[in-house]
Amino acid sequence: MPRFSVIVPVYQVQAYLHECLESVLSQSCPDLELIAVDDRSPDACGAIIDEFAARDARVRPVHLPENVGLGPARNAGVAHASGDYLLFLDADDTFTPHALRSIADRLKETGDPEVLVFDYARTYWTGEAVRNQAALQLSEQGPAPFRLQDRPGLLRLLMVAWNKAYRREFIEEKGFAFPPGYYEDTPWTYPVLMTAESIATLDRVCVHYRQRRQGSILRTTSERHFDVFEQYDRVFAYLDERPELARWRPALFRRMVHHLAIVYSRRDRLPHGSRAAFMRRARAHYRRYRTPGAPGTPRRRIQHVLIRFGLHRTYRTLQLVSALHRATARTAGHLLRSVRSAAIGLHYRVQRSLPLRADRAVFAACDGRGHGCSPGALEAAFRDLAPHIRTAWIARPEYHHTIPPGTRRLVPGSAAYWTALARSAYLVSNTDFDHRLVKRRGQVLIQTGQGTPLGHIGLDLQERPAAARGRDFARLLRGVDQWDYVLSANRHTTLVHERVHPGRYTTLEYGNPRNDVFRTATAADVARLRASLGIPEGTVAILYAPARRDYRRSQRRRLDLQRVVRRLGPRFVVLARAHDACDAPLTGSRGRVVDVSDHPSVPSLCLASDALVTDYSSLMFDYANLDRPIVIHADDWEAYEAARGTYFDLPSFPPGAVARGEDELIDIFATGHWRGSRSAQLRSAFRERFCTYDDGRAGERVVRRVVLGESDLPPVVPLDERRPVPSAAASMACEPLATVPLPFGTAVVADSA
Repeated sequence: MPRFSVIVPVYQVQAYLHECLESVLSQSCPDLELIAVDDRSPDACGAIIDEFAARDARVRPVHLPENVGLGPARNAGVAHASGDYLLFLDADDTFTPHALRSIADRLKETGDPEVLVFDYARTYWTGEAVRNQAALQLSEQGPAPFRLQDRPGLLRLLMVAWNKAYRREFIEEKGFAFPPGYYEDTPWTYPVLMTAESIATLDRVCVHYRQRRQGSILRTTSERHFDVFEQYDRVFAYLDERPELARWRPALFRRMVHHLAIVYSRRDRLPHGSRAAFMRRARAHYRRYRTPGAPGTPRRRIQHVLIRFGLHRTYRTLQLVSALHRATARTAGHLLRSVRSAAIGLHYRVQRSLPLRADRAVFAACDGRGHGCSPGALEAAFRDLAPHIRTAWIARPEYHHTIPPGTRRLVPGSAAYWTALARSAYLVSNTDFDHRLVKRRGQVLIQTGQGTPLGHIGLDLQERPAAARGRDFARLLRGVDQWDYVLSANRHTTLVHERVHPGRYTTLEYGNPRNDVFRTATAADVARLRASLGIPEGTVAILYAPARRDYRRSQRRRLDLQRVVRRLGPRFVVLARAHDACDAPLTGSRGRVVDVSDHPSVPSLCLASDALVTDYSSLMFDYANLDRPIVIHADDWEAYEAARGTYFDLPSFPPGAVARGEDELIDIFATGHWRGSRSAQLRSAFRERFCTYDDGRAGERVVRRVVLGESDLPPVVPLDERRPVPSAAASMACEPLATVPLPFGTAVVADSA
């Protein structure tokens, strides 16, 4: 019996069918059967299905004797299914890579619920991909599985069959089936969700929902859009037969009114002259199923009033007035922005005509987030080694407190900002400046980068839409053409940059200036930083810093940090640092788990900690300079690699122990393997490859070469001669520090110190 039965109803989609079926059969979870139902398609779809069946035994072709429509075709597929779980996929859509593996893992994690709801992205014929706007309802935080009453917001998701996995026994036991007609998903999805005793969510895009330029059923003008009324008759009949579900009647009534308003207002659905008849039917349904309850927002209240009284002409008039209002607001806003933009543009052009100031340098990092990273270290080096140069820092107002005294503060987009860009001799950033920047003759632009890359960057993202997120590669290359110098910490970074950022710049393999502090810090600095963070003496501080997941909208916590410290005992604390691109912290500060996402200095957190736990963050390359233990938590390596792409196989060349799950991670720390001899060997090889030039004088070399024009630069200190400041835990005994019974699991690193 396979784990999954994937049911694909097929009708007049020969241009898309190959891609659809391939996306199923190429899944990294092969435990499936693919039931392709030929709904008497008049094109070559039937032959294509038979070709796939001939080459792969997992394909089960079903040829219907007559065309029955999407719903009955799905029912025919269900009748042939034998898998534990049913999944539906429309024949012009596709599964994303490793989707079934992620679904299988989540089902196992949540105890095989009756329904699992996952996410999707709309993919347009233009190449644009847009993730579901209601994906926040799919958060994996909190208890799971649950019932609909625990997460009623799921009713606000798109009511389709193909964004869920259904336990087959549950579907058969309850007798669920698809009705004929348009909007057949409605009387399937609502009853399924209301009836299910166990539901779980997966916050991952598993389906690419193709938005065809032409040929989509819901974009076809037809009288069959009136089928929506019969479908809601079926939904409310289901409720009437089951009094225990009466609590859902108000919510379903509101969803029905909203749905009817959408069908009515879309110009490409109802035939000309049929809108008045549709509104009359909508009014009858409103009165038939009306349920007390607040309709919600003012816009929804207006919809209810208009449909309740069947005000067809009023509805059309309000639509026109609303469209006119939006157009007027857009025009006025555009006019104001144009006037301001023209004024700023004129100011910038005037400033560009004035002489450059050789004693000025302007810095920025992380798109205006504040003073830090390698530009921050270089700004300090400018002040120390070239005090004749006045420095300015570009940051949004909320980050101005991070800028040191004596450095001018600039707000992005202001007149002072454009003056600085126009007249400063030195421009330093780890991202691109404003795309409207016109680099002048004599200006020197230093691109520091954001560390050693593991995941794909630059032009390598062209084939990775989830990671690229609409990036303009032409603009990227225009920015590259302005670079004069690019910093690199190792040969790996140099080779990657020169390939994915092709340009005429000079690469300076001097190290990452942001890591210079690791060589200058003292034991007293470490003690001071630990005290400022409230880390008790005699404890091991674990810095947890996960990377951003490109394939997820909400960056859910990968680890239950409270459980980790609870299992490890009182001698461990966790400092949780969310990725800069995340809008929310990983966790609240509670007990021995401290959220440090807002801490202004990542190097300070590294110095204060005794070990790093990360997955795919570039912080591992910086942290290796401290020669302190690093543990990789790679529980979703395949999904990350598929979405982002990586430059080497991290699990095969890690900087320390590798855990594939939470229990395995706990085991690594509980047994002492996190700082065992094998971990030290792996870290040594990692440092040899990636920490070549980070000897604490990278910033000095850059300033002496670029600003002072010196050619006789400080030599690089060999790795074996570097003595980074030891961690506070280095002096502790090497026996295991955990004080609780060890969790079950096998560690990847199996020897101790």
